[in-house]
Amino acid sequence: QVQLVESGGGLVQAGGSLRLSCAASGMIFSINSMGWYRQAPGKQRELVAVIRDGASTNYADSVKGRFTISRDNAKNTVYLQMNSLKPEDTAVYYCYANIEIRVGYSFNGWGQGTQVTVSE
Repeated sequence: QVQLVESGGGLVQAGGSLRLSCAASGMIFSINSMGWYRQAPGKQRELVAVIRDGASTNYADSVKGRFTISRDNAKNTVYLQMNSLKPEDTAVYYCYANIEIRVGYSFNGWGQGTQVTVSE
């Protein structure tokens, strides 16, 4: 069994910063990509950022230059540093990881979600 546990959400004023963390634990052979999605009320879930096992990254256009994704492979943890936050960043943020539990068998695991609220 694999678990992804997120932390770091909260309430912040516009222009402020937050750092999200997501740690994967359990029967993990290796982790390929890790990343963050978000879902605002009444909107579809959207990809925020992804980091692959080779450390290449991709970001949504709306967060480029403000958010930074990173990972600590030794800790099976992915981070999302969010700076210059805007009210439109308000959403529930979900981490995911493409996890191999044995060679050739992988699946996408998801965190429980953490609320990020940015006030005016």
